[in-house]
Amino acid sequence: MPRPIVIAHRGASGYRPEHTLAAYDLAIDLGADFIEPDLVSTRDGTLVARHENALAVVDPASDSLIESTTDVADHREFASRKTTKTIDGMPITGWFTEDFTIAEIRTLRVRERLPLLRPDNVGWNGLFEIPTLEEIIALVRRRSEELGRPIGIYPETKHPTYFSGLGLSLERPLIEILHSNGYQGPHAPVFIQSFETGNLQELAEMTSLPLIQLLGDAPPFDLIASGRSAGSDQMRDPAGLRRIREYAMGIGPPKHLLFQHGSAGSAAATSLLNDAHDAGLLVHAWTFRNENHFLPAPLRLGSSPSQHGNHKAELRLFFDLGVDGVFSDFPDSAVSAREEFCSRT
Repeated sequence: MPRPIVIAHRGASGYRPEHTLAAYDLAIDLGADFIEPDLVSTRDGTLVARHENALAVVDPASDSLIESTTDVADHREFASRKTTKTIDGMPITGWFTEDFTIAEIRTLRVRERLPLLRPDNVGWNGLFEIPTLEEIIALVRRRSEELGRPIGIYPETKHPTYFSGLGLSLERPLIEILHSNGYQGPHAPVFIQSFETGNLQELAEMTSLPLIQLLGDAPPFDLIASGRSAGSDQMRDPAGLRRIREYAMGIGPPKHLLFQHGSAGSAAATSLLNDAHDAGLLVHAWTFRNENHFLPAPLRLGSSPSQHGNHKAELRLFFDLGVDGVFSDFPDSAVSAREEFCSRT
C-alpha cells in the first residue's frame, strides 16, 4: 500500500493564520507532502489564496463582524465596498475579493479566522499579506530545492460558477499558471480540487493534471443551479463514483462520510472508501484538527473546546481504514500518526 499523503489544510492553519505564506512555509517544515491553497479572483483577474471570496462578513442587522480573515473593515477607504451578494445561493454581506484590484488587496493584512479556538494565532494578526498563486508556487519550488524533496500543491477552485458569471473564470488562469511553471501531466505533484462538477469536467479537457471531486452532504451548486437531479447520494453510490472516475482521479470526502460515530462512542466504517477504491479512485479525507471542538466526543480531553484531544487516535482510525491522504490543520500531527501507522504495516 502506498504511503498516505499529508495535505496541509490551508497551510499549517492550526499554528498560523490560514492561507498565508507563513502558514504554508511552516507546513513544509512540519513535513507536509502538499500544501492547499483555496483560490479566488481579484477584480483584475489575479488568483489569490482565500478560503472564501469574502474578506470579512458582517451581520446585516447589527453591522457587526461575523467572520474576518483580513483587516478590510478597518480600512476607511474601502467602507463603500461593503455590499450584499448572493454566493452559491446564499446572501452574504461584507467585502469581496472580486471588488478589489490586486494592488488594493496588497494593502490588507490577514487575521486569524478562529480566534476563540486558536488564541495563540491572534498574535500573528496584521503581519501577513494575502498571497497570490504565483507567490505560493515560488515558495514551494524554493523549499523543495532546499529540502531535496518534492512538495506538492493542492489548489481548490472556490465558487467557480459564480466567478465565471462575473467574467472571472478560474480555470484558464489556473491551468496557464500551473503549466507555465512546469506542472504538467498526470504525475505532476499537483491535485486540483472542487466541490463543483462542471468546472472539473472543463478542466479535464484543458489539462492532464490530476483532479479531485470534493464531496459534501448537499449536491454541488452547479448541479442545483442547472436543475440537474444528481445529488450527493447519487454521486457517492458505486455508479456515481464510476462517473466521477471518467474525469477525476479521486474524491475528497468529509470524515463523517467514511466513519459514522454513534452516541455511545461506537464508530463504524461506511462502504464509501471501498466503493471508491473499486472504482479506481483515490480517497483524500478532510479535515483533521486537534481541538476538542472538531473531534468526536469519545476522543475529547477536558471540557474546553480549544483544548487538544486524542487527535492521533482519530488519524490512526482513518489510516487503518485505508485512506490515501488526509487534510490536516496540524500537519505535524498527521505526519507523526502516518509514520506510526507505516511502521506497523
